[in-house]
Amino acid sequence: MPPPALRVGGVPEHFNLPWRIAVGGNAFGGTRVHFAEYSQGTGELTRALRGDELDVALVLTEGAVLDVMNNGTSRLVKVYVDSPLVWGIHVAGGSNIHSIGQVRNRRVAISRYGSGSHLISIVDALERGWPIDHLEFVVVDDLDGAREALRSGRAGVFLWEKHMTQPLVDSGEFRRVGTRVVPWPAFVVSVRKDVLATRADELRGVLDTVARYARNLKRRKSAPGLIADTYGLSRDDAAAWLAEVRWSAGYRCPVGALKKVVAALQAQGAVASGPVDVTRIWHDMRA
Repeated sequence: MPPPALRVGGVPEHFNLPWRIAVGGNAFGGTRVHFAEYSQGTGELTRALRGDELDVALVLTEGAVLDVMNNGTSRLVKVYVDSPLVWGIHVAGGSNIHSIGQVRNRRVAISRYGSGSHLISIVDALERGWPIDHLEFVVVDDLDGAREALRSGRAGVFLWEKHMTQPLVDSGEFRRVGTRVVPWPAFVVSVRKDVLATRADELRGVLDTVARYARNLKRRKSAPGLIADTYGLSRDDAAAWLAEVRWSAGYRCPVGALKKVVAALQAQGAVASGPVDVTRIWHDMRA
């Protein structure tokens, strides 16, 4: 009897196009891979990992670290997207907010508590020297929820990956008043510990295959058109994003970046303060 399919999950965004292409092309030899998209993002993905709905999740680095530290059922094995995520700071197109300074003390739309949009709102405030104890959050679940919240005035500001929101900025529904470059890699691969104990070699082959597809995608002249058609971007925006993104092929633990993530989570109050051995968050898959 063949082993079950590896169940992989990620957000329905352009970062995961190499997975979609590889799975669609049955590129993994004798390993079956099922790839599912989770529109509500980090919190939904990490819950699916804990609940044995997924074996592998492609998760925002900060959310993955939070899940490992608080639950311990999975480990990080690889940086998936090495380039940092750039979050756009958005308001409604008709809002009276026209500068980043006017964002201070406005209600912030977040997908959920503990999500990337929640944490990066705090990171942004800290980087600007603003107090975080008065931040007020509105849970909106996903991008569509954020659109409604800004439109109705339930929230005044929303942080989300800038290329995914570009069509809304172009249409005038959103206005981008600033950006926040996150000081760590965008996405990592998180794997349940029982999967690592039984299928590590198989998983390494799958991850190496996807890394090869990612390299090929960067080289394809047709890639901007494919990205634009798949994710509703303009061809120019897709080309700009592709020029910026860096998928990782290696398995080295990014110790310095993980320490920055832990410090941000501690400032958020999401994890206990004090020294943390970040290598205990990581499972070394190097050959």
